[in-house]
Amino acid sequence: MKKYNVVISKVASRELKSLSKEIIPVLYSKMLSLSENPRPAGCKKLKGYKEDIWRIRIGDYRISYSIDDIICVVDIRHVGNRKDIYRQ
Repeated sequence: MKKYNVVISKVASRELKSLSKEIIPVLYSKMLSLSENPRPAGCKKLKGYKEDIWRIRIGDYRISYSIDDIICVVDIRHVGNRKDIYRQ
């Protein structure tokens, strides 16, 4: 199986830093696990976006990202609480 590079955008990095200290390591490890499997069980493709955006769920938090299978890159777009993540 191919290994993907995980790229965290500046926006997602800023959003991650603003979260509570307890959840940051959990979210970070989930982001890194996307390099092994960018479409894990429970991921969903979001509708209503011009490009293909996927999301994974970690409790009340969400990570939205795009996948480029040609160059094997997972681009983390947004990280945050479920009530705020879709308001981009």
